[in-house]
Amino acid sequence: MGDLEIRPAVADDIPAIVAMLADDPLGAQRESPDDLTPYLAALERLSSDPNQHLVVAVREGSVVGTLQLTVIPGLSRRGSTRSIIEAVRIHADERGSGLGTQLIEWAIGESRRQKCQLVQLTSDKSREDAHRFYERLGFTASHVGFKLSL
Repeated sequence: MGDLEIRPAVADDIPAIVAMLADDPLGAQRESPDDLTPYLAALERLSSDPNQHLVVAVREGSVVGTLQLTVIPGLSRRGSTRSIIEAVRIHADERGSGLGTQLIEWAIGESRRQKCQLVQLTSDKSREDAHRFYERLGFTASHVGFKLSL
């Protein structure tokens, strides 16, 4: 497998990112690869915010992974800054290759560079394999998460 590059996402990456987001039972219900307009608008918003990092992993010219890292300044924990890792996706052909670990390690490294004291993420209850993966990387299931759809 060729060299891996992790870089900021650009508009040309959106079809591959959305395809990965839609490539599982949960994503298939939430994503719309047929209309990329809202995703392109979201990329524009993300790209203009220095606290948002939508990145892709590229191997041999193809987007094979993605994640979003959000840096949040805060007041709690003595004014700590934290980061949130979201929308981690690995192309089906790359699963089990170590790419997920590389992407998470990139996110942790960037969080350190941004002076974050805490990295957090959520994972759907049904993603038991992902939970084991995150635990192997040192994350602990220390909180219960709640969501409210608007």
